[in-house]
Amino acid sequence: MTDTRLPDTAAATDRWWPSRYGPDDQAGALNEITPEGLLQAVGLVRRGRVYDLAHVLHQDIPAFPGRTFRQYLTTNAHHTNRRRPDAGPEGLGRNNANWIVEQLVGTQQMGTHLDGLNHLQVGDRTYNGHRLADIVEDYGTNRLGVDTLPQIVTRGLLLDMAAVRGTDRLGPGEVVTPADAEAALGAAGLAVRPGDAVLFHTGWGRLWGVDNTAYAAGEPGPGVALGGWLADHRVALTGCDTWSFGAYPPEDPAEPFVVPQTLNTHHGIVVAENLRLEELARDQVAEFLLVISHAKLRGATGAWVAPLAIV
Repeated sequence: MTDTRLPDTAAATDRWWPSRYGPDDQAGALNEITPEGLLQAVGLVRRGRVYDLAHVLHQDIPAFPGRTFRQYLTTNAHHTNRRRPDAGPEGLGRNNANWIVEQLVGTQQMGTHLDGLNHLQVGDRTYNGHRLADIVEDYGTNRLGVDTLPQIVTRGLLLDMAAVRGTDRLGPGEVVTPADAEAALGAAGLAVRPGDAVLFHTGWGRLWGVDNTAYAAGEPGPGVALGGWLADHRVALTGCDTWSFGAYPPEDPAEPFVVPQTLNTHHGIVVAENLRLEELARDQVAEFLLVISHAKLRGATGAWVAPLAIV
């Protein structure tokens, strides 16, 4: 039988699979979070202050082209409850119970969210080399969905790139380098350890809700070299106060989104996007306990989250 599949272009370059965590692994770099590291991270909590790193989600937030979110309120029960055999004069039962609910239509690749390791591909291959043809189902994917990622409790580091560059906000396409990261770490007297979550404050989040068009049109972010630096340091998770991860327009016009693509597919490093980091940066909080608990949605490419930085 003739093989009519498109050629595997990835096979012509360096293979990145199987993963260092094994050919069946679905947790990626979250494997770097150990019980010992978690206990050390919990020890960072001394003041009892909680920073909420999520934006409010609604239909008017900035979004990548083609992605939408709508929320609809349903009040039907206020009417149908009154027609039930056990109805009271104004609701269900003599206590007149009523309720309202909402329905959501949209993609979780909007707002403050966590990417699954099925979100990005090189050609048609994902993390650990899976072909989309083998894992795609009607509901999502049968491997690497966000439901397969462990809940996250680890040491978090905030690297304030805007402060390093001496500005309130980096510009669109501005590339953050390993030297910038090292400068921020040196100023705080910190070092990255395996299993850490490294977050980058660029100041771009200041545009959220102020100029959504400008926010979604471009962004600063880590360049290719810094992506490699993160992988070398075996971080578990990374994220920015931007709608993706990495400078846009891209560092190399011929390689759009190459930084998150490589982190996701080659290294299994989980990426969080649209983080609200202004308060952490303002208070000069560089080290904290990070907690990210996500909904276990079967086969989904991401999940809305409300990350908490606790000090």
